[in-house]
Amino acid sequence: MKIISWNVNGIRAVHKKNLFMPFLEEYDPDIICLQETKAEKHQSPIELVKYREFWNSAIKKGYSGTAIFSKIEPENVFLDFPTDIAKKYKFEKDKFGNPNTEGRIVVAEFKKFFVVSVYTPNAKDDLSRLDLRHKLWDVAFLEYMKKLEKNKPVIFGGDLNVAHTPDDLARPKENVGNKGFTNEEREGIQKFINAGFIDSFRIFTKGNGYYTWWSHFANARARNVGWRIDYFFVSKILAKKVKKAEILSKIMGSDHCPILLEIDL
Repeated sequence: MKIISWNVNGIRAVHKKNLFMPFLEEYDPDIICLQETKAEKHQSPIELVKYREFWNSAIKKGYSGTAIFSKIEPENVFLDFPTDIAKKYKFEKDKFGNPNTEGRIVVAEFKKFFVVSVYTPNAKDDLSRLDLRHKLWDVAFLEYMKKLEKNKPVIFGGDLNVAHTPDDLARPKENVGNKGFTNEEREGIQKFINAGFIDSFRIFTKGNGYYTWWSHFANARARNVGWRIDYFFVSKILAKKVKKAEILSKIMGSDHCPILLEIDL
């Protein structure tokens, strides 16, 4: 099975560049997880014959949003956090909005596993959303993934908005304490690993130089001055079934590139 995740930074924008459909045709994934769709389903210019589409759009127009497109019919699809977890962590609106109404999670349940597309809130340049992310989102999302895992193995992929280790960004020393590389955000991702979830890319590839996001400034992408902030995590029981985990850095159309997971399911 081939699964792809991509923060497209606007489904309409990447389609307008005539880059999304050729990419989909070339790689032909069984499932594709999208983040930052910035649209509702009826606004999408893309017509997909092979796939069922499951969208979770933000209440705020043109903002955030996730989706899963699948050739395989899921048994169930769930959006956002379930009610018990949302109530437990009391997600409330801050100056940016309520993260549980921003279309950040789509869960597709299949016969033997779950696939999750997730777009983790950005801590913001001034770190004004760091506490919300660290104390609420990361904790709640981990609890949700563990809850799902009690029923079936989980694959979650998406833009987690954090570089986990110094190997995951080109300039770690200059970015210590900046959004995406604070101790709090890095701790959040470490807790997923401590809970037994496996960073699939690191099964096969060690070291630095492998990134999924680049700033638009200073020709960063051409110089590969980037960050690895997009991931596929899998339940430990699935680790030996992962056949390939790659960063598709040559694929253009967004400030992020897609990531690919091939798994024997």
